[in-house]
Amino acid sequence: MSADPSMLADIPGLMRIENTDREEMTAHCMDLTHAVYPHHQVYGQYCTIQEHVDCPPEQAYDYLRLGHHLEEWTYSLRGFAPTATPGLWVGHDRLEQETSIYCKVVANPEAMTVDYHCSWDQGDKLWMIYLMRVVPARLVLDKPGSVITWTNCHHPYYDNNPHPEMSPRPDRPWVGDYWDLFYAGHTVEMKNLKAILEHRHHGGLPVSVPPVTAVVR
Repeated sequence: MSADPSMLADIPGLMRIENTDREEMTAHCMDLTHAVYPHHQVYGQYCTIQEHVDCPPEQAYDYLRLGHHLEEWTYSLRGFAPTATPGLWVGHDRLEQETSIYCKVVANPEAMTVDYHCSWDQGDKLWMIYLMRVVPARLVLDKPGSVITWTNCHHPYYDNNPHPEMSPRPDRPWVGDYWDLFYAGHTVEMKNLKAILEHRHHGGLPVSVPPVTAVVR
């Protein structure tokens, strides 16, 4: 298989071996490589974290796709219950008092992706998307377990609450006020996730557990 290079001739700014020799490419890469990076440059628009977890990928995926487990490994999401809309759940984000969070889980078993579509205060537009993927560690690290990645994108609503009238109180901080702490906060939660999965797997326990209160799905 080969591509016709003429199809790329009108696209400016491409750096390919046909127009950039190895020395130029190496020098350019060195210019882009720094010992220290500003926080906003790394995590300003996208926040991605990752972790190796010594738990089989199929079990890690099953755990993540069951939304009630959010109450175990997240710092502050609690009390989820189904709404009248199929697949949509509502719970409490105890990061702020009296704050509701809505969540829908979108999972793909073949790719082992689990996306949490969330929003504070209302469930009509779920704009906070938490993108997670489970990768067999044997494929990428040549060792047992899972590599779990987690990405958030800086949606414009993080900067401006689209529905301030739905806030439980006028002085309630907005979720976007915490964006600069997302890397640190999500790292804490990823460590929670790792600890739970490894504790149960190493102890021969079921990794997934039923919800405390049985619900109709």
